[in-house]
Amino acid sequence: MSLDLDDIDGRTGGERVMRDLGTDPAEAVAVGLSHAADAGTALAAIARQILPSQPGFVLLFVPRTMDRAALAAALGRELPGIAVFGCTTAGQITPAGYENGALVAVAFRRAHFRVASLLVRPLCPVDIGDIMRQSERLSARFPATAGRRRLALIFADGLAKQEDILVAALEAGLKDLPVFGGSAGDGLAFAETFVLHGGAFHGNAAVLLLIETDLDFRGLGFDHFTPTDKRMVVTRALPEERLVQELNGAPAAREYARLVGVAPERLSPIIFAENPVLVRSGTTWHVRAIQGICPAGGLTFHSAIDDGLLLTLGRGKEIIRTLDAGLSVCDGAGHAPDFILGFDCYLRKLEIAHKGLEAAASGTLRRHRVVGFNTYGEQHLGVHVNQTFVGVAFFRPERVPAP
Repeated sequence: MSLDLDDIDGRTGGERVMRDLGTDPAEAVAVGLSHAADAGTALAAIARQILPSQPGFVLLFVPRTMDRAALAAALGRELPGIAVFGCTTAGQITPAGYENGALVAVAFRRAHFRVASLLVRPLCPVDIGDIMRQSERLSARFPATAGRRRLALIFADGLAKQEDILVAALEAGLKDLPVFGGSAGDGLAFAETFVLHGGAFHGNAAVLLLIETDLDFRGLGFDHFTPTDKRMVVTRALPEERLVQELNGAPAAREYARLVGVAPERLSPIIFAENPVLVRSGTTWHVRAIQGICPAGGLTFHSAIDDGLLLTLGRGKEIIRTLDAGLSVCDGAGHAPDFILGFDCYLRKLEIAHKGLEAAASGTLRRHRVVGFNTYGEQHLGVHVNQTFVGVAFFRPERVPAP
């Protein structure tokens, strides 16, 4: 693991700051966006947009089609001396809404943010004790400043299948710090996912960021499902592979299809997206999203699964309405967020596209000033979840009245 305290001087230059978050630019961040296929060209365009904001650090959300080696090589040239973190994605949330082929940068202004980082590698197998010790050490070396608040972000390899243990270890190590984040994606290919740290892309790894800010913020986490009366018990599983071989004593795919009411051969990502299984924890229901079908008739999942686990079939509510309600947050003075950093499951986006609601969803995201990416899983306050929108709403800096 590598542990870094990033205290970077911002650089100025470029032509303009992106001004598309809502009707006026965010005060605390600048957003850069490029649709250029060439990595160097895209990053150069983004640099012109964000450098005038004097960023302390940058988050970069990368489309699966972009040449990662070329992008990494361009970082030192286009964003010299600036700490850049991020990951590959299953889609991006830009100032225009949902997109698939955009390179997106969120530049956090040095005046409002400080950051410390930890690269966790290898991620699999997880060393729980080491992660706890490393996160405790990072927190101790990054003491809080009076009048400021802290939170943690985590970006993890979305195919390493270690997020459940990782987030639990971080929750223990960071104690009272809230942890939010998303798992890196690879479109719908599920071939390889990477996180960005120290100017390079890393597989089988995770990036932890401790962030200090003078802004007020609020964590978000919501889905659009309610439990039905259809239940199933995992009767045979390979937990380390997140593979369920049998449900209710029958081949998993066949039994799931029976409960959903479709023929097994009709099972598809959109069926999984619209008919997830839920797990109850206390009074809260969490989604355990299905990734796909194995040749032997088993089901692979995006979250931890084990023998004896009770699963309940979920039923969806109106997804645009719940999206709007979940994003409609205010600070104590009734002000809307300056911006929302969002991590939204790719299965939600898939369902929205299948129902022809992309324009409505993008309009909602744009109105609420959301920027972020589509994930292979989400991290919310110590729990790894699926088919959930997780985010952090940051509110505008307090204005000092003129004398």
